[in-house]
Amino acid sequence: MRARQLVCGIWSLCFMFCLFCIFLHQTTAKRKLKFVSVVFRHGDHTPQEFFPTDKHKEAGRQQGYGQLTKLGIQQQYELGQYMRRRYSYFLSVVYKQCEIYVQSTDCDYTLMSAQASLAGLYPPTQHQIWNPGILWQPIPVHTVPLSHDRLLYFPFSHCPRYNELLRETFATRDFQRQLKQYRPFLKFLATHTGYPLKKLNTERIWKLTDTLQHEDINNYTVPVWATHGVRTKLTKLSELLLHAEFGFHKQIQKSRLQGGILLKNILKHISDARKPSHQQKMVMYSAHAATIAALQMALNVFNGKLPPYSACHFFELYQEKNGQYTIEMYYRNTTQRDPHPLTLPGCKFRCPLERFTQLVSPVLAHYWTRECRM
Repeated sequence: MRARQLVCGIWSLCFMFCLFCIFLHQTTAKRKLKFVSVVFRHGDHTPQEFFPTDKHKEAGRQQGYGQLTKLGIQQQYELGQYMRRRYSYFLSVVYKQCEIYVQSTDCDYTLMSAQASLAGLYPPTQHQIWNPGILWQPIPVHTVPLSHDRLLYFPFSHCPRYNELLRETFATRDFQRQLKQYRPFLKFLATHTGYPLKKLNTERIWKLTDTLQHEDINNYTVPVWATHGVRTKLTKLSELLLHAEFGFHKQIQKSRLQGGILLKNILKHISDARKPSHQQKMVMYSAHAATIAALQMALNVFNGKLPPYSACHFFELYQEKNGQYTIEMYYRNTTQRDPHPLTLPGCKFRCPLERFTQLVSPVLAHYWTRECRM
């Protein structure tokens, strides 16, 4: 009898100890970052084209069109340094091919932006230092020709259904009402830039905005007509046209054909990251303002503002204490403060992965070619 009581007492102690260990594990276990996806806009670059009356054409030709400037290199390098600080506990100090994959659009300034960011993210250390005087190492950046890019180079103009939606957008009463206030301004731009009025399309307005911004921040003498007020109004017009490209009218349908494609790709990587054997920790995309706008329109979190140079959208996948997975999003559009937390409409900031996927499913096309009517 006494032996049985002793055995029962020992079993009770063991059971209580096990409960204590479980409780201790639950209270001390931390949520873990499992995967990161980042999409950023390139840094400052020389103009892709100069407007006909621009007096700085020759200076641009010397460096070349669409080349990352020293300022642009610095912007991207600082972005890489920021990512190193943010993920110092997550990414290995030394570059490991299995941990990160980088893709860029096939433009000189986005490829250069990716390389500059990687220089800030992965300065060589220890055995990776190959020259003590050059704390840099080559890291692969992948790309495809622009004509084959169906992931990052928005808008996809080779999609007939999208072009149809765009024509519908431009014909809507609301868009025409907003555009009407810019008609005198467009004539003003045509007069001073030398562009024919009919050629001041969306792409040219975006390029003109970039050119004047580049000349201003690089201390070139901007034209007398390009006052601060004119440049501000030009930016507002660019934002209206950007909104029209990816939203404004039938936004979900447009997103299925544009930003939803990138979102679907990001979610595929996030889903794969849950596998125990998965080693990849980060996928990085070097792209454009339109890329960020298209992605954020698909997520319905776009703030309506033209993404600045080096703007970056972060997706972070966490495994919580209870084993469930959640997604957090952040938007870094300034170096003056921490990134803005972004909350997917219909969910909380720390959004369960299953709920996140369910909420964005309307913009994820499974048969893109068919929906494009190609």
